[in-house]
Amino acid sequence: MRGLTAALGTRRRAEAVLLLLAVAIPVYGYVYTGVTMTASPTEGLAGFAVSLLLLALTTHLAVRRWAPRADPLILPIALLLTGIGLVLLRRLDITYSKRFGADPTATGQLLWTVVGVAVCLAVLAVVRDHRRLRRYLYLTMAVALVLLLAPAFFPGDTYGAKRWVFLGPLSFQPGEYVKIMIAVFFAGHLVLNRDALALTGRKVLGVRLPPGRQFGPIVTVWLISLLVLIFERDLGTSLIFFGMFVVMLYVATERTSWIVCGLLMAAVGAFAVGATEPHVKGRVMAWLHPMDIYLPVEQRPAGLVSDQAAQALFGFGSGGVTGTGLGLGHPELIGFAGRSDFILTTIGEELGLAGTMAVLVLYGLLVQRGMKAALVVSDPFGKLLAVGLSAALALQVFVVAGGVLGLIPMTGKALPFLAKGGSSLVASWVLIALLLRVSDRAPEPLPPTGSPRETEERERPTVMV
Repeated sequence: MRGLTAALGTRRRAEAVLLLLAVAIPVYGYVYTGVTMTASPTEGLAGFAVSLLLLALTTHLAVRRWAPRADPLILPIALLLTGIGLVLLRRLDITYSKRFGADPTATGQLLWTVVGVAVCLAVLAVVRDHRRLRRYLYLTMAVALVLLLAPAFFPGDTYGAKRWVFLGPLSFQPGEYVKIMIAVFFAGHLVLNRDALALTGRKVLGVRLPPGRQFGPIVTVWLISLLVLIFERDLGTSLIFFGMFVVMLYVATERTSWIVCGLLMAAVGAFAVGATEPHVKGRVMAWLHPMDIYLPVEQRPAGLVSDQAAQALFGFGSGGVTGTGLGLGHPELIGFAGRSDFILTTIGEELGLAGTMAVLVLYGLLVQRGMKAALVVSDPFGKLLAVGLSAALALQVFVVAGGVLGLIPMTGKALPFLAKGGSSLVASWVLIALLLRVSDRAPEPLPPTGSPRETEERERPTVMV
């Protein structure tokens, strides 16, 4: 018992030190930005620093109270990424205000950060055991489907895609929350049907194909993804939704046939929609021919109307290895996109390749800690839930960073924690809360032999990760 208490104390002390570092780095960035861009470098500094410090202290005490075994790296990484995002938004606010007279957004993002952290702590306080979520699987999926398809029934769109639900003066992106709900449902569904999915089916050319009855779920998810693409023109949500399902299927069954089928179906669906839907086709054209936007109008490929992809590449190129320095670049040339998925170009231009890699490594480390929790947690549902949440985060970072860097067509999704947007930020903190909860249960030893809980654990199917 003393050894366990000492180990838990070491974890929380390490978390406290890392949280102080996660506060110090954004505060330094705030000061640096003020020195390079304003006449009063310390304006608003006290409020910013105190806000971050209070957030760090509150979350640390809450984790000590409600998740004392949780991974000590998850919370500091999330807070550091959020703080970096606030600094980048302030940097963009200064330029947008001077050049275009735009309203500031960093203050609103800080308020959404407080809301997101509060929701995170509420989830930790209410969901004391992640396995209780299995009781509401079908209700969760029903709500998720309603939210996923809801934007298609609201008039208008935002930058070509229909992602928003408008309720009077309020608006939110349901897709940001749907990915978490779907991860919960898939985890429970796959635990119940793992044996049927893993052990049946015929072999064709050395690959065991999924059986017809069990092939139904993946076809259903594929069709829903296509509906999102067709009616909402939301390429990013569709890719994340379908990709997360395929990853969880593979982890639950260890069958490469699911990966093969998933990739083939994703390619067929993307090609069909990309060839027929003008908005998606325009994104594909911007990906394939970004520099053609500077040709005369009559010589441009059909559907190419935006120079954002080209400006992003110019920004990354001018940043070099170490960047121009915060406040010394020109990310505002991308226009409104500088505050959305293209916020990564601000990092690439002003912090350079080194800064971009540092941010991507932080995301990779956060995904790795989620996967580690999946490896060591004892129950199958927790394993698949941690894998699904980590996969959703990894896929969202990939589709955003890949689009901005020109590796794949642009999707318009928000970069988690960094980009402007309350829906994305709150959903990201809910994801952090669930990862903390699963990792808190991970080191828990199995109960004594013969106990009711041990019997329950033994009766559940084992899921390999």
